Amino acid sequence: MIFSSIADAIAQLSDRRFRSVLLKGVGLTFGLLAAAYAMIFFGVQWLLPDTITLPFIGEVAFVETLLSWASVVLMLIMSVFLMVPVASAFTGLFLDDVADAVEDRHYPHLPPAPRVGLAEGLREALSFLGVIVVANIAALVLYFTPLAPFVFYGLNGFLLGREYFRMIAVRRQGRASAKSAFRANLMTIWGAGALMAVPLTVPVLNLLVPVVGAAAFTHLYHRLDKRA
Repeated sequence: MIFSSIADAIAQLSDRRFRSVLLKGVGLTFGLLAAAYAMIFFGVQWLLPDTITLPFIGEVAFVETLLSWASVVLMLIMSVFLMVPVASAFTGLFLDDVADAVEDRHYPHLPPAPRVGLAEGLREALSFLGVIVVANIAALVLYFTPLAPFVFYGLNGFLLGREYFRMIAVRRQGRASAKSAFRANLMTIWGAGALMAVPLTVPVLNLLVPVVGAAAFTHLYHRLDKRA
């Protein structure tokens, strides 16, 4: 069930609506990160003097320039960890488009699902971003131990699975029932999320995770619902 859901999602990547959501999510992500780079780069230059005087060393020039470029390097490193959570958050704003595309092709007998409003979608997206960033920061120490792969895939698999399944289920059965459905199918959802977390560590490929994840969990939700 998990593998077939992911395979069906990948097979639909050529769908125009999938490509539209992918371009929107990635475009907004790059825009946000570029704005963050600019703010840090120019902020450091504005706040720090051109030279400082250090004990026993004397005057050191070009300090703000060096620190500005160092801040950019730091942001580039951080973007490796932030790219997918941010892209996932932005993609969450357009999740209805992905789910509708999947249901139109594979489940045409279903009535249209209520669409999530912009305000609610933004709130959900920011909530998801906050949870996944805070959880990974909290687990950062464990990422430097031999347990790192298990912690990364287990933690992010759980978070991705919970968020995508919940967002899909809420469209069809409301929050309370969606929570019950998640608890009833926890291990299946967690396993699917862990598989979706694998490409998170592969550059470029990881940008497909938000769209493929939304589509795969749409399939998984309907298959679990039918089995129930």
